[in-house]
Amino acid sequence: MHPEPHDELRVASFRDLDTTTLYEILKLRSEVFVVEQECAYLDPDGRDDEPGTRHLWFAQGKKVRAYLRILSDHGVERIGRVVTAPEARGAGLAGRLIEHALAVIGNRPAVLDAQAHLAGFYGRYGFETTGPEFLEDGIPHVPMANSRSAQ
Repeated sequence: MHPEPHDELRVASFRDLDTTTLYEILKLRSEVFVVEQECAYLDPDGRDDEPGTRHLWFAQGKKVRAYLRILSDHGVERIGRVVTAPEARGAGLAGRLIEHALAVIGNRPAVLDAQAHLAGFYGRYGFETTGPEFLEDGIPHVPMANSRSAQ
């Protein structure tokens, strides 16, 4: 009997991503954001390879199961592209990624644009809505900031 595979947390800058991992990350983001959520937009937006960007993901072997990135935006850390593979949903991976992202960010201010129906999820990690709802690619979003860093 083989042990059940477990999800391993990985963190890297763009230059430390091997091509297979980068491909798996971009594939997952496209599968969920472009295909499943039917948002036609350019996911590789030129920010993944910025020097201050950090990529966090859970993987089983080479399979990326959940992912997010942290962009360094003029003294504010922006969490984005939070995504979980359909077969990995319900395992708490996104929440664990948010916790790890906040540990990486430390005391610096953290912001994100949440799909509106997920505002409560992010609220569990100290994020509060900071402005009115807006549409992005036809999906309602709300701007949020981490309350511990907004002080």
